Amino acid sequence: MKTKAALFLGLGLALTATASVAELKIGVVNINAVLEKSTQFEEAKRRMDQKFLPRKKQLESQQSEIQTMDEKLSKDASVMGDAERRKMEKEIQGKVRDAKRAQQEFMEDFNASRNEELGKVQRHILEAIRAIAKDDKFDLLLTEGVIYSNQDIDVTAQVQKKLSSMPK
Repeated sequence: MKTKAALFLGLGLALTATASVAELKIGVVNINAVLEKSTQFEEAKRRMDQKFLPRKKQLESQQSEIQTMDEKLSKDASVMGDAERRKMEKEIQGKVRDAKRAQQEFMEDFNASRNEELGKVQRHILEAIRAIAKDDKFDLLLTEGVIYSNQDIDVTAQVQKKLSSMPK
């Protein structure tokens, strides 16, 4: 008896929920497409290049110097004295260690800065999505995990347009 009552109650709730869902305004946003086409993202990439290009060139220069020294050692090892060869090997090892440390510091700084810049852009995108949701009276906007969506409910282009009109 209880199971029949629960079944009827569940069926009634399901029918009510279905009627309510039919009135919802739902949209989908492809955040990656918005991100890739946003001027804010392009500006962030430009700032990152500007900030890290000098250090990247310095690291490349260090690697080139190490390679040159290593080639010289390989070429001249047979004519060098033991002390001179050991001194050069030790110098190369020191430069390799310094280069590895500099590379690691560079990557840590780069990743931290990239995450910060990406966070700023993502906040702008979320502001644009929220503004569209409020302005167009959406009940639900989905971003990730959507397997299929009808083009009629895709608001990605609207978000891109809104984002481009927002201050950077």
